[in-house]
Amino acid sequence: MQDMASTRTPAHLWVVGILALLWNAFGAYDYSMTRMRNTEYLQSMMPGVDPNAVLGWIDAMPLYAQVGWGLGVWGGLLGAVLLLMRSKWAVHAYSASAIGMVLSLGHQIFLAPPMPGAEAIGVMNDVMPWIIIVLGSLQLWYAWTQRAAGVLR
Repeated sequence: MQDMASTRTPAHLWVVGILALLWNAFGAYDYSMTRMRNTEYLQSMMPGVDPNAVLGWIDAMPLYAQVGWGLGVWGGLLGAVLLLMRSKWAVHAYSASAIGMVLSLGHQIFLAPPMPGAEAIGVMNDVMPWIIIVLGSLQLWYAWTQRAAGVLR
């Protein structure tokens, strides 16, 4: 039996890992700029929407949703890094990210009032949380299957 340390990393792991890293790095950037209350950034991401109203909407989120947002973002970024390192801990980081998504996006989709200016953003305001959920779930699934296949150690 071949030593796992000497087995080559499958090419698909590099492709998925790099794409996941880019996706999650943007999420971390968005989270950081929003938490730093960068109104110029918010205005550039949501033209026609008052960034101060968006910040007020975010500030009104309950603590569990705010903690979930951070957990989702930073768990996803850590998961991508650990995936590229072929670490089995990627599954745990992506699992934490999934819990964060349930807390934050669950609140946003089902409990929160509409974001101020959502009509100016259009359909992306309704679709983006679902895109995040699908991509986050796929990353967790991929890490899980790679761990089961012995690729992650």
